[in-house]
Amino acid sequence: MNAPPVDRKAWSVLIVSTLAFTVCFMVWMMFGVIGIPIKKQLGLNATEFGLLTAMPVLTGSLVRVPLGIWTDRYGGRIVMALLMAATVPAIWLMAYATQYWHFLVIGLFVGLAGGAFSVGTPYVARWFPKSRQGMAMGVYGAGNSGSAVNKFVAPVLLVSFGWAIVPKVYAAIMAGTVVLFWLFSHSNPAHRVTSNASFREQLQALKDPRVLKYCQYYSIVFGGYVALALWMVQYYVGEYGLDIRLAALLAACFSLPGGVLRAIGGLLSDKYGAHKVTWWVMWVSWICLFLLSYPQTDFTVLTMAGAKTFHIGLDVYSFTGLLAVLGVAFAFGKASVFKYISDDYPGNIGAISGIVGLAGGLGGFVLPILFGALLDLTGIRSSAFMLMYGVVWVSLIWMYWTEVRRTDVMGHGAQPA
Repeated sequence: MNAPPVDRKAWSVLIVSTLAFTVCFMVWMMFGVIGIPIKKQLGLNATEFGLLTAMPVLTGSLVRVPLGIWTDRYGGRIVMALLMAATVPAIWLMAYATQYWHFLVIGLFVGLAGGAFSVGTPYVARWFPKSRQGMAMGVYGAGNSGSAVNKFVAPVLLVSFGWAIVPKVYAAIMAGTVVLFWLFSHSNPAHRVTSNASFREQLQALKDPRVLKYCQYYSIVFGGYVALALWMVQYYVGEYGLDIRLAALLAACFSLPGGVLRAIGGLLSDKYGAHKVTWWVMWVSWICLFLLSYPQTDFTVLTMAGAKTFHIGLDVYSFTGLLAVLGVAFAFGKASVFKYISDDYPGNIGAISGIVGLAGGLGGFVLPILFGALLDLTGIRSSAFMLMYGVVWVSLIWMYWTEVRRTDVMGHGAQPA
């Protein structure tokens, strides 16, 4: 049976919303590049650097739930336009920050841009039939590639003019995007969800075990993506001694597929189902993180011919290859988690996607700080991947007991719980 036709307004909304989200994500990830000279300028340790990069992620996460609910009530067009416009002054002011607390405070306001995800997801989904929503949300989510755009644009500006020019240029880009979005987006009053429920009542969804499980999945595939996108440029600089431009280019090998291929993840989720795609995503992530976790190691073996020393560790090429595979897995996983939501909560996509997005964003906030703390504590850079390896283990075990094993048992005649 053929999918229902999609009108031109729906495609226009999808294209311009994806552009807007790409710009928002580029701004949200700004500290992943400009944070490196700021760290040197202020003499920050790894934990302080982690907090610096994570501050915008905190705000962008906390506002996702109310923004998702407001999108349900008032429509995505007005909420998205106002959200982007509100970030422009803060982005511009970032260029004039001189002290650590300046960057932290202004970063909180810049971080509002990260809330665009929970606006655009229900906004674009409702323009498409159910059979095409995975694709639509996947295409929109490909705006995560703004992280890679940041890695292409910011280093060039930084090396040529200094880090302070970056927020000024980004503020101008954001202002122009607000205008484009308003001109080419549309509004449909039928997409608004009429509800008098309070925020607290809508947050009762957190009592649903399925929502908690999706939050756990998303804290890895999105939170881990955000954390590594912020962390990888300085990782390349420190671990392999690369200059910031080459480091950013290689880090984009993770960020770009991790954003662009989300659309393919949406198509695969439509075709094969959210569970099957997510299950394989977790296994691929687990294997990649296991290999990435192994630190550069020299060990000596006493043989009959004398002592022999061996080296184990990833060179820059194999490291980048594994990181790219991890980015692809995360891209598919981000789409599959939201396919779960559109399947299970079709009448409450905004609020549920806001809650799950909040969990993913908080993962992106906490992980860089933990990366820095582990680095300061152990001196081992790959400890960041060790931490994420453990978190993926939790998701795999949870999925096995609640989905895989339950499906096997039901297949033998048992009734669902």
